[in-house]
Amino acid sequence: MNKISLVAVCLFLGTSLLIAQEEYRLVEDIPYYDVQIQNTDQYIQERCKLDVYYPKDANDAPTVVWFHGGGLEFGSKHIPEGLKEKGVIVVTVNYRLHPKVKNPVYIEDAAAAVAWTIKNISNYNGSPNRVFVTGHSAGGYLASMVTMDKSYLAKHDIDADSLAGSIPFSGHTITHFTVRKERGIDGKQPIIDSYAPLYHIRKDSPPMLLITGNRELELLGRYEENAYFYRMMKIVDHPDIELMELDGYGHNMVYPAIPLLLDFVKKKNPMKDSK
Repeated sequence: MNKISLVAVCLFLGTSLLIAQEEYRLVEDIPYYDVQIQNTDQYIQERCKLDVYYPKDANDAPTVVWFHGGGLEFGSKHIPEGLKEKGVIVVTVNYRLHPKVKNPVYIEDAAAAVAWTIKNISNYNGSPNRVFVTGHSAGGYLASMVTMDKSYLAKHDIDADSLAGSIPFSGHTITHFTVRKERGIDGKQPIIDSYAPLYHIRKDSPPMLLITGNRELELLGRYEENAYFYRMMKIVDHPDIELMELDGYGHNMVYPAIPLLLDFVKKKNPMKDSK
């Protein structure tokens, strides 16, 4: 586990994978469910879309799938500050929200978006073998669930272990508080069940980087539950997991965490596919 100071974070701010002057393109509002599913529900048509931001002349570039935060109740797809022009493809995702839908629809949408990315990213100069999942808060929870519970991607004939890595930002590792609220459980009552990343601890999951704000400034227990997840993964001998705590930042820790994400992608990036 590492505790990152403001000075150390600033040193990361220059991190980039490719020269920033490269030309980038943005394709917006791509449906990630097939036509048959998309046409079954107006809310699916409205929400189940993603944007792809990609370097025009790249070859097998790494891809970061970003899930927005908002407690599974609000929020919208966007590219976080600091992720543009860094040599990575960014796929930013909208998913259906409470109270119009209930668990596990959020996780199913996240898995469908990741599956779409793996199956289609080669059309945007990316490699299906270089896909990383990430997001902030509720988005970090979704990234962790898609990574740890293999059943969601398996429905799309994809092995979750084929992901290049998972980088949840300040995400629940216990069952999400909105999922608990749907059951009438108070947000201060922790639950670990099949809808908690902690429930699915295993040594063979993809490489993971857990990032939170300072433990005294974060939302209730967010650092500690990530620390418990980290410890249990180490106990089962997971070979590649790290936990970073950002001093000086609370739950709103996305901007200083982005360079850490990019550094992780750079370090874990598999070799380009042979042609």
